[in-house]
Amino acid sequence: MKKDFFTYQAQTTPHPLAMEISHAEGSYIFSTENKKYLDFVAGVSACSLGHKHPRVVNAIKEQLDKYLHVMVYGEYIQKSAVELTKLLASLLPDPLEKTYLTNSGTEAIEGSLKLARRTTGRSEIIAAKLAYHGNTMGSMSVMGFEERKQAFRPLIPDISFINFNKEADIQNITKKTACVILETIQGGAGFIEPINDYLKKVRKRCSKVGALLILDEIQPGFGRTGKLFGFQNYDIIPDIIVMGKGMGGGLPIGAFTASSSMMDQLQDNPKLGHITTFGGNPVIAAAALATLREITESDLMAATLKKEKLFRSLLVHPLIKEIRGIGLMLALITPSAEITNEIILRCQDKGLILFWLLFEPKAVRITPPLTISEEEISIGCQIIIDILDELVNHKNSNIDID
Repeated sequence: MKKDFFTYQAQTTPHPLAMEISHAEGSYIFSTENKKYLDFVAGVSACSLGHKHPRVVNAIKEQLDKYLHVMVYGEYIQKSAVELTKLLASLLPDPLEKTYLTNSGTEAIEGSLKLARRTTGRSEIIAAKLAYHGNTMGSMSVMGFEERKQAFRPLIPDISFINFNKEADIQNITKKTACVILETIQGGAGFIEPINDYLKKVRKRCSKVGALLILDEIQPGFGRTGKLFGFQNYDIIPDIIVMGKGMGGGLPIGAFTASSSMMDQLQDNPKLGHITTFGGNPVIAAAALATLREITESDLMAATLKKEKLFRSLLVHPLIKEIRGIGLMLALITPSAEITNEIILRCQDKGLILFWLLFEPKAVRITPPLTISEEEISIGCQIIIDILDELVNHKNSNIDID
């Protein structure tokens, strides 16, 4: 299988982890070698309820018995998609009331950028340096990391960048600006939270000049920060919210939500302003609906903040310089990329799954399922501490631990 994996399936890096998966359940993934791995990554924040959650699986099975794909998105009335969008509207503040369902977060970003230009009649888009919003051409155009973009230029024109959390740069938002797109919490940059009412100040400036504010909630969304969406921690309301990852309970989905008056502009002039064949797929919508109900009807969001405190209390070590993030969107910052690599790879050998962040080489991603237990957190944190102690006590000449 491993040979076929490298021969026939395209990879994204020269050195994928290449673990062969047998099955997964709860907070654990099992390899075909019958090794058990505690999952502190949750499919890069996608498996909000862990693996094979009964409520999600049952919703999928029920929908499978009814129908699968029947028509391109937006033409037929399909119960799971309607109920999902209705529930979202009831949980979001006004005027965020109408949702367009897509296949992925990056497709939702594309739709949100189109909607902003369509609504304002302007072309300029402002994004943040070190931002990551996906890898399709439009999303890549608002990625704030040139090293990942240069091979694919030319990209979409009229994009400019500001520094996240730099108040002076807010003045770059003008009456020529169609929209400002920001991650509520910068993910690839190292889980950077907004400070000093930064998002409020951006919101105020956008409102003043008639620009729209798009917030990318693909990572913070669906309970990961202790609120349903990350922006609810900062007392603001965006014009468009983009979601994905943890929305689908492990199945591929994305969405963007705005006011009805804005979203209706994609219906006409031109017609089919945004269209997708498989967006709103009934099976995936059923899984997302079950996921959303479980998150909002349980104590998972409140427990997320308690679990954050437990992580912070257990992960104390000289090689941990900082723990960034909020809730179960956490990043350990180590002294060097080498140490981060050692932690991630050695922990996998010990049965704990960790992962990297895109643009911060010293960061270790910790984004477990919201359903992870306190006992499982303790087990995983002890593995990390043991590995850090190994690095300190058995100095490898190739690794600088200072």
